[in-house]
Amino acid sequence: MAQAEDRERGDPAGGDNATVWHDLRWLVTALKGSPSRWRIAGVLLAIIAILIANMTGQVFLNRWNGQFFDAISAKDFDGFLHYTGVFFGLAGILLTLVVAQTLMQELLKIELRRFLTVHIADLWLQRARPYQLAFAGAIGANPDQRVQEDTRKLAEFTAELATGLLQQPFLLTTFVGVLWNLSSALTFHFGGKDFVIPGYMVWCAILYALLGSAVTFLVGKPLIRLNAERSQKEAELRFALVRLTESAESIGFLRGEGDERSALNTQINAVLGMMRAIAFKLARLTWVTSGYGWLSLIVPVIVASPAYFTSSVSFGGLMRLVDAFSQVQASLRWFVDNFAKIADWRAALFRVMRFEEELRRGDTEALDRDGIRLVEGADGALLISDLKVTLPGGAAIIGHAALALAPGERAQLSGPPGSGKSTLLRAVAGLWPWGAGVVTTPPERTTMFLLARPYLPLGTLREAVTYPAKPTAFDEAQVLAALRRCGLEGWAGQLDVTARWDRDLTIGDQQRLAFARLILHRPALIFMDEATSAIDEAGEADLFALFDAELASAGLLVVSHRGGFETFAERRFVLKPAATGSLLAEIGAAAPRELSSNR
Repeated sequence: MAQAEDRERGDPAGGDNATVWHDLRWLVTALKGSPSRWRIAGVLLAIIAILIANMTGQVFLNRWNGQFFDAISAKDFDGFLHYTGVFFGLAGILLTLVVAQTLMQELLKIELRRFLTVHIADLWLQRARPYQLAFAGAIGANPDQRVQEDTRKLAEFTAELATGLLQQPFLLTTFVGVLWNLSSALTFHFGGKDFVIPGYMVWCAILYALLGSAVTFLVGKPLIRLNAERSQKEAELRFALVRLTESAESIGFLRGEGDERSALNTQINAVLGMMRAIAFKLARLTWVTSGYGWLSLIVPVIVASPAYFTSSVSFGGLMRLVDAFSQVQASLRWFVDNFAKIADWRAALFRVMRFEEELRRGDTEALDRDGIRLVEGADGALLISDLKVTLPGGAAIIGHAALALAPGERAQLSGPPGSGKSTLLRAVAGLWPWGAGVVTTPPERTTMFLLARPYLPLGTLREAVTYPAKPTAFDEAQVLAALRRCGLEGWAGQLDVTARWDRDLTIGDQQRLAFARLILHRPALIFMDEATSAIDEAGEADLFALFDAELASAGLLVVSHRGGFETFAERRFVLKPAATGSLLAEIGAAAPRELSSNR
């Protein structure tokens, strides 16, 4: 866990495992195996074709530039009208190409977003991965932000910067040749002699762009780290706000709004502090980028002016030189103009790839780890052999557990708080891999776990009742019968209503809904962890009567702090705390199979 935190805090600008080349290599490797690769390749080829056509049009525009201004210089009105008409034709073609390029760039964003989101979601939503990721430290926090916001930023910045990077070589190679040829006509007079500097304007453009890029990099480098840290602080603020929303009722009962407001200031101030730091760094960078932009208006004229004033080139030739110089140095200064965006892109790449790296590492560690081993056994049977359950760091929770539950048997698991009852169920479910021993469980499709707060997916009430199966897996009569049997007949008319059922239903009704799922799915083995904690004793007895009727053949392991299961459970187990971790022991059983309602 500490290693994960160190990776998250690592410098996004460098480091053995955090360089941009390291991250890009993994990104390209992932893309090669993605179904999106052909769509992305197709869009990129379309962009390249548009850029080539655009550069061809720019060359014609550069020639038009010289001809148009020569006509003005010569006061040739007919030529002026002719080249004005030519301009509108060129402008129409170039405008069409720009619109097409914009469309292709947006389509590239969509395809990159599809690839990144699907790739990260596929890695994240592996069996037990979302739960286990919570133990990975800071890097496992706010996975929702990584999957949604950070992938969005990375996709959009990558599409914009990739299009720009593709465009620059076309600009550079096209107009370097134009500028070099035009520079050959420049003759300088010094000391009574004429001399020519081959590619004079090209060398000036390169020197000007290199100076601007170097200064920009030195001034703007801190923005890479600051943007990465800001993304982390934004994620922490978002998590705090979501937590407040989900806990609004509890906060209201405790009258804790004032305290929560004060605590929220810490998260808000952290975000504002990062924004303030970025603002000052960005202001410093703006001195360079904006100053560079303003100088670009006059530098090419100053550089080429000696040749014009000595009549080496015409006014139209000067305009062509200025245009070609501007195109070359615009290509070379692309880094200057986009440094802030590159910093944002690097921060997004860093966050996404650290998350992706942690998910990939989870696969590797799962293969290498000598942890709790899960084996698939017979329907309805559970066998726990020499089980030891530990924390990720190695500290023991359960020192030893052994248990054999035959199909159809009923058992109760008890123990004081903190003894590891819920953690034992997590180990049986495959959520908790830390420890040693073997757990033999029935096939996944034949088992169900009922928790104190059941999971209700977003969607209709029908989807919530039939989960994890599709709503079409059961007919209307089956669903309605299950609702009536579990005391939820009042909700039967809203089966196809979409709502936040985890909020609209009381906890008690949510627990009843979980029993309705049991009736529909008929699992062979059921695990319950405080599954009736919000239901009164009479309602609890009525629900447990299902195990004498509809679910008579199902095996059951009940975890509860409440008493009264002694006469229902055939076997009773208890986790007894010890210095080396809790020990599981069987303490006896009762013969009758009914749940007393007189507790």
